[in-house]
Amino acid sequence: MQLQENALGRLFVSPRAIAQVAERSLDECYGVVGLGRGARIRRAFALKRRHGVEVSSSEQGEIELTLAVVIAHGLNLAEVAATVRSRVSYEVERVTGLKVARVEVRIDDVRSRA
Repeated sequence: MQLQENALGRLFVSPRAIAQVAERSLDECYGVVGLGRGARIRRAFALKRRHGVEVSSSEQGEIELTLAVVIAHGLNLAEVAATVRSRVSYEVERVTGLKVARVEVRIDDVRSRA
């Protein structure tokens, strides 16, 4: 995904790098105890997916993320998902400079925290 262009050349950020940023920001989200497997379909796009984080771009060139997460048992799932969307969107935009159009959170499992 193109980040910058000037007279000296262009700067690109790979979907894999974006997925790594998203994955690391998930570590800081309260209530997330792990990553899910991710979508089992779309095997052709395996390079764009990293451990439950799928990266794609919209028609306008903005980033769209799909996150498969495992949430701690006993927490409000909607609140945790909202926190995940907010935190991941903020961190990806801050680190890459690219606009995040959408963050879809899919809860794959609920586990105890211990």
